[in-house]
Amino acid sequence: MEAFHFAPEYELPHWPFVPPPELGRDETVRHPIVIAGAGPAGLTLACDLARRGVRCVLLDEDDTVGVRGASSRGICHAQKSLEIFERLGIYPRIADKGITWSFGRTFSGDEEIYNFNLKTDSVSAQPPFINLQQFYVEWFLVDRILELGLADLRWKNRVTRIVPAEDGVRVEVETPAGSYAIEAGYLVDATGAHSAIRAQLGLDAHVSRSTDRWCISDVRFRKALPVERWTWIDAPFNEGRAVWQHLMADGVWRIDYQLPEDCDTAHIAKPEVAGARLREQLGPGVEFEFVWIGPYGYRNHLLDRFRHGRVFFIGDSAHVVSPFGARGGNNGIQDAANLGWKLALVAQGLAGDALLDSYDAERRPAAAQNLQVTSRTARFLAPRSPAEHTLRRAVVALASHHAFARALVNTGRMAVANDYPAAPQLPEGGRSVQNLPLRWSDGRPATLMQLLAEGTRCLGLWFAPAREDAQAAAETTASLPLQLVAVGGESGLPTLQPDETLARHLGAGAPGSFCLLRPDAYRAALLTDPTPAAIAAALHTALAQEP
Repeated sequence: MEAFHFAPEYELPHWPFVPPPELGRDETVRHPIVIAGAGPAGLTLACDLARRGVRCVLLDEDDTVGVRGASSRGICHAQKSLEIFERLGIYPRIADKGITWSFGRTFSGDEEIYNFNLKTDSVSAQPPFINLQQFYVEWFLVDRILELGLADLRWKNRVTRIVPAEDGVRVEVETPAGSYAIEAGYLVDATGAHSAIRAQLGLDAHVSRSTDRWCISDVRFRKALPVERWTWIDAPFNEGRAVWQHLMADGVWRIDYQLPEDCDTAHIAKPEVAGARLREQLGPGVEFEFVWIGPYGYRNHLLDRFRHGRVFFIGDSAHVVSPFGARGGNNGIQDAANLGWKLALVAQGLAGDALLDSYDAERRPAAAQNLQVTSRTARFLAPRSPAEHTLRRAVVALASHHAFARALVNTGRMAVANDYPAAPQLPEGGRSVQNLPLRWSDGRPATLMQLLAEGTRCLGLWFAPAREDAQAAAETTASLPLQLVAVGGESGLPTLQPDETLARHLGAGAPGSFCLLRPDAYRAALLTDPTPAAIAAALHTALAQEP
């Protein structure tokens, strides 16, 4: 029998438990913002707040990142998330460590029926995707939070109970040195799919479990393969079931095998069984070693509301979708980026509590859309009826010859930044703006994320404004969180060089037109007649402020 070897496990970092100052004190200390859970969403939010100069307390029951055993977990980090990480200051580490890709191929049997290049429609300074094991991203976020110094990271602090009130939340915490309680102005639950906070509040997550079963094999081998996403709808080396193949950091390949519905999950994760699957794929002469093997089934859930008084739910505590197209972890990161600037402005007294309602109004529809997209993928990859099987066979047969059929091949629609529906703070809805590379009028390079990186301000991009209009608008909005930047012209404002790509991407560009971008790089308003009063009114609307 062939012997299968495991590579040495990753050496994950550990951070020390430090007894909190509240231990043994009679009075209850109040903190403006408390985050429970140091996964991707919770760490992104803590880092976002620190980058904006806002303090928070972050509680986590462990003392490390990722999962013990160092599995890859989430690996595909989408462009919107990478742009967020650029603003937070960790993107260079992710780009250096991860695997950048944009090209994917889809196979049926041995025939390639479809390919795509995600870079075609991209104008961002960041690539469409970087593959990197989730624990590395969490690690980089912790390092950055410690560098910024404003977030109090408390390891081995487990939230045991919360008591919501009208003006805050009492949070009871257990540690190795004893228990204590603190009060939070706002509590953010980022504890994941099995949130005890959600359960304690009795919130129905509308869970639906799938019978679809998969097994991850994280593998290192010496056979060189293209740095592309390869997907098989019906792989001949996996008994006609689906397979995904991605390269990650450290020369490790992540290969996901779809499995029979009634399989024994303990059996399929045995090295000899996983090795036989891999040998079918690679052939008899390829040397390889396992880094990690793990079976998984998935479930979906979606809360009715992501805000309950002073308690907010982000990431998997709010929504879980099937792991198709990288729509899980990326959307938790984007939840955090949506909520972070709003909490920051409220904490700094620059916006009212009503702004926080827009978090649910925007991120819940985004989660519902992702749930719909991934559910359709699941039905394509695991048809539930003879009619669905027939439809898939027809689509696959047509796809290699007809472009219309390729659009119907659904092996996982890759994650994109969700648009937001029309709402009180977004009368025309909101659209994500990519991180375009730009230049100041003196030739210095810039990006949109760099313009949004300092403080917490909206960005007003004004195309060739008249000098007197620009000066009047600057005076009118001087006390508001807004940075005015001209694109071309001689207005006296900080000025970028004219850029056709920027104008086209924003849907603007006519002389005098004005685009208002929120701190999360979403377009909030496009004004064709931007008087100082109209600009101030658009900003008040976006921030839920009374004029």
